[in-house]
Amino acid sequence: MKNKEIAKQLLSIGAVFLRPNEPFTWASGIKSPVYCDNRLILTAPAVRNVVEQALADAIGEYYPDGQVLMGTSTAGIAHAAIVGHLLGLPMGYVRAKAKDHGRANRIEGKLIPGQKVVVIEDLISTGGSSMDTVLALEAAGADVLGILSIFNYGIRTLPVRAVSLCDLETLAHVAVEEGYIEQKEMKEVLEWKSEI
Repeated sequence: MKNKEIAKQLLSIGAVFLRPNEPFTWASGIKSPVYCDNRLILTAPAVRNVVEQALADAIGEYYPDGQVLMGTSTAGIAHAAIVGHLLGLPMGYVRAKAKDHGRANRIEGKLIPGQKVVVIEDLISTGGSSMDTVLALEAAGADVLGILSIFNYGIRTLPVRAVSLCDLETLAHVAVEEGYIEQKEMKEVLEWKSEI
């Protein structure tokens, strides 16, 4: 896996912003010098092709027994669909909570108990929503092999195998090499990660 190349691609389209002096506030309330918006990948076809192929390659390398891809709602859905198409694998997605109408599904798409599932995430920050997805799939009888994400802040270690195309440390180093931030700012970003 070429994580430095993925970092360059994410930076080139502004999918990752590094602002050590003016931190972003996440939904969880955490103040972060980094913000990742991987939805922008979908609007940049050249980058999208690189990222989706890298996800497909990572499944072949790390989760070769995967039978079904399950995207996380909502940002992981499109990536799971594209990678499922590339690999000829079925895909579905897991809602944050069950619908309050119709069949009240939380898991959308066909899932047979015992199937080997790979969860597709656009990014992992604290890991809470990723693990919530894993638990929902396991409760439905899935054999969850692990999580595959485009980007991982690397804040927490998860209790399942988690593979990412790029992580914060790699991205920070590439951002310095490519002139997006200075060495001092990189140090601040990495210190933030160790303090969270």
